[in-house]
Amino acid sequence: MQVTQTKAEGLSREFEVAVPAAELLEKLGARIEEIRPQMRLKGFRPGKVPASHVKGMFGKSIMSEVVEGAIQEANQKAIEDADVRPASQPHPHLKSDMEQVLDGKADLEYHMHFDVMPEFEPIDVATLSVERPVCEIDESEVEEAIGKIAEQNTQYEARGDEDKAEDGDAVIIDFLGKIDGEPFEGGKAEQQAVVIGSNRFIPGFEEQLIGVKKDDETELNVTFPEEYASEDLAGKDAVFEVKVHEVREPKTPELDDEFAKGLGLEGIDQLREMVTGQLQAEHDSMSRQKAKRALLDELDKAHDFELPSGMVNAEFNQIWQQLQQEKQAGRLSDEDAEKSDEDLEKEYREIAERRVRLGLVLAEIGRGQEIQITQEEVNAALIAEARRFPGQEQQVIEMFQKNPQMVDQLRAPIYEDKVVDHILETATVTDKAVSKEDLFADEEDL
Repeated sequence: MQVTQTKAEGLSREFEVAVPAAELLEKLGARIEEIRPQMRLKGFRPGKVPASHVKGMFGKSIMSEVVEGAIQEANQKAIEDADVRPASQPHPHLKSDMEQVLDGKADLEYHMHFDVMPEFEPIDVATLSVERPVCEIDESEVEEAIGKIAEQNTQYEARGDEDKAEDGDAVIIDFLGKIDGEPFEGGKAEQQAVVIGSNRFIPGFEEQLIGVKKDDETELNVTFPEEYASEDLAGKDAVFEVKVHEVREPKTPELDDEFAKGLGLEGIDQLREMVTGQLQAEHDSMSRQKAKRALLDELDKAHDFELPSGMVNAEFNQIWQQLQQEKQAGRLSDEDAEKSDEDLEKEYREIAERRVRLGLVLAEIGRGQEIQITQEEVNAALIAEARRFPGQEQQVIEMFQKNPQMVDQLRAPIYEDKVVDHILETATVTDKAVSKEDLFADEEDL
């Protein structure tokens, strides 16, 4: 086996590899001798199948295995001889006729290339200074959150027979929808509860129920939106014949011990404690998120080194693919929608470079601090992911178990968070009091 480095420019490495046919045949013979004792073929005693017979029947498939092993061995030798850390898997490009190689009639020859990890010294994280926005929980915020819980538990009580429906009421109706005088599929319901102002029905439907009362019969004239899910109905005018059975008014429960007990708690004080804890967790999470953003900005400014082109291209392609999907779905931001593809490509390539650079910096800091991920942490992340698909948890877990790359995708954010936590514990972090609005103000994605 001969491995010759032919290029070493920047982070790019290229090699020429040659494995003589005689060497491959020798490896083939050794592999046949290794498996022959376990072979069971009709007409031969167990373990006594002649090597020539094995070669005649299975030689090509075994040689394919030998060639694959030789390529892996040569690639590993190239990495060790060059004394580098690869940033990507080696990419072999075959020069030989593979059929001739598998028949043992030609040498295995190919050239191979890969990017290497850049060598750089990460900044001493103890010298970093980061500002962390914090906001105390206000009592009014707690009361507002409890009020929303009460609204979610709103009950509806029947109004008087002559009382007219108001905005926010629930109206119990039968309806039959028609287009050009003909009923259409999905346009009929009985004893349907419609909450006026909930915006669950097509525009204009709920608003026309304001003022109706029990036993009324009326017609609602509406137009289906142009982008309605059903193409047969999109943009068309419709008339709904409506029979009103009952009008109910909302009754928000009193915020007292009785209400809290209905939620399975001891009383209103425990509810306030629980809500306060949830709000504090949300504040802490947002504070950490913004401190992390500030930290990453500092790390990005502190490092400037060549990036592996393969890693940048892979990151950019992933971002660009997602951007194109958003574009096709009409979900691009107004700002991006006004830009040319050339400007968008330049902007998002810079984002890809930032992500790769920060990923390498965090990995190097973590490597220097010997930060590790435990199997328990991976298992917890896997369980959390499986719970996102109720009823399919076992299938999700099995899918991850069969795909190591998917498990790596779970490990990456865990590792990043552990490194970030280490840096935040080591760096100088100064808390800055801000308003709730400033704390939860949206920021651009990293």
